Order: sequence, then structure tokens, then C-alpha cells
Amino acid sequence: MDIQWYPGHMTKARRMMQENIKLVDLIIELVDARAPLSSRNPDIDELGKGKSRLILLNKADLADEKSSGAWSEWFQARGCYVVKLDSRSKSGMKSVQAAIQEACREKTERDRRRGILNRPVRAMVAGIPNVGKSTFINSFAGRACAKTGNKPGVTKGAQWIRLNKQVELLDTPGILWPKFDDPEVGVRLAMLGSVNDEILNLEELASKLGAFLQEHFPGALDERYKGEFSPADEPWQILEKIAKARGCLSKGGEADLKKAASFLLDDFRSGRLGRITLEFPDRTEAADER
Repeated sequence: MDIQWYPGHMTKARRMMQENIKLVDLIIELVDARAPLSSRNPDIDELGKGKSRLILLNKADLADEKSSGAWSEWFQARGCYVVKLDSRSKSGMKSVQAAIQEACREKTERDRRRGILNRPVRAMVAGIPNVGKSTFINSFAGRACAKTGNKPGVTKGAQWIRLNKQVELLDTPGILWPKFDDPEVGVRLAMLGSVNDEILNLEELASKLGAFLQEHFPGALDERYKGEFSPADEPWQILEKIAKARGCLSKGGEADLKKAASFLLDDFRSGRLGRITLEFPDRTEAADER
């Protein structure tokens, strides 16, 4: 399953980020805690060379807790500050403020030595589509500053937001990169909802998700759909059982696999299947190369 999605506005957004990167002290990069490596845009590493980095493992409430802890250690070992976050409930916001100050401590001390006092930290908020940047900004600010939505592409341009005397944020549109070298990265991003569903074969995508759940999170499907799922089930059989459990049947009694696929993807994305992580640092062979 080869998924590629790079609409034209993302090229413009990347150029905008490149122009503004010199204005900031810190890059705050939101990633989806369910797929922290796949949801990192490698272009941001290139654009942000020499800048302090804060990784926010957003939607941590939807991810496997043990795996999120392992990912935190993975990023910290590579020189990044890390905070696990649930932007919607504002859980972890105090830790974000502390992490920003710690990440920019050298800059603040350098300013003080030069006689520059109380200059706020300027941070760029970056990440792929639908990772929760605008929700984070609004929660962090305590007011509605940025447009939000549950589909990719809500934020169209950059905007500066002054949070307080200590921090100013530059909100940026969610951008992907021109080509996913690893097809599995595209699949994971599609499962998360960071790729436009309209270009996808949802039945094939949901079948892959069902097979993954049976291998790594056995019992999740049984718990949600009250059925008897087996590791030996073929992917189409998983969708067929979900269709029957949800009453997605045609007039002839045949399972509507397309509807079942939508149910499964929606249940995963919303957390109704439980806390699920799609990739793990100890199983990611290419982790050190990304």
C-alpha cells in the first residue's frame, strides 16, 4: 500500500517556515504519541539545525503508556526535551512551560549577560497535519487563538501569538514531506488521520490496522466489538466480523466492509479501542537513520 500526499499548499508552507526559522529561539514539534517517529517531518530537522528542540508527545492519552515512556527516553537520548501531553484536557501544560524555559536557559542567560532583560522566548510550533497544534496553542494560552479541526489542513498560514511576558509562539500550518521513503510511514499516518481519507482505500487501510491490532494488542477488537476474533483471521474476516457486530449488512445479508472499515478507523482514532501505539522504538530498525 503506497500512500503519498503532498498538496501544493505544503510547498508554500515549507518556504514560509524556512523564512521564519531565523526569528525563533526554539522549535516546539508536536508528534502523535501513537506513532512518534512516523509523525515527525524530517524536513523540520533540516530547517531547525542549531535550534533548541522540544518534542511534545501529543495525544498521549490515546497511546500505550509504556511505549510513550520508551519514546520519551529515545528522544531525550538524542538531545531533545520531551513532554507527554493531552492538549484537549490541558494535561501536561505546566510541564511544557517548564520545558520551554529549560530548553532556552542558555539563551536567557546569554541575554542577561548582554543586559537584555525580560525578552520573551520565541518558539515555532511545528508538526504534521492533524497532530493537534492549534488545540495545543489554545489550551496553552487559555483562550482561543488558533483555528482547530479534526481533519488535516485547518491552519492555512502563520500567526504570532503572545502567550505571556515569557513566551511568544509562531503557529504554522501542518506539512508533510514530498515522499515517504518507507511505505509503512504513509500507512501509519493514514491510520492516524494525517492523510486525506478521500485519496485512500479505506478497506485496505482498515484491514492492515485490524491485523496489527491482532498481533500487538490482542483483545482490543474483542473488547470493543464483543466478538470472537482469532489471530488466524484473515484481514477481510476481521472487517466482516466488525460489520456483523455493528449491523453493517446489505439487503442480502452480506457484510458491508466499507462501513466496517470506517467504524474501525474512527474507533482507533478516537481512542475507543483503548490505548494503542503503532510503532515502538525497540522495533524500529531505521530509527537512528531518521
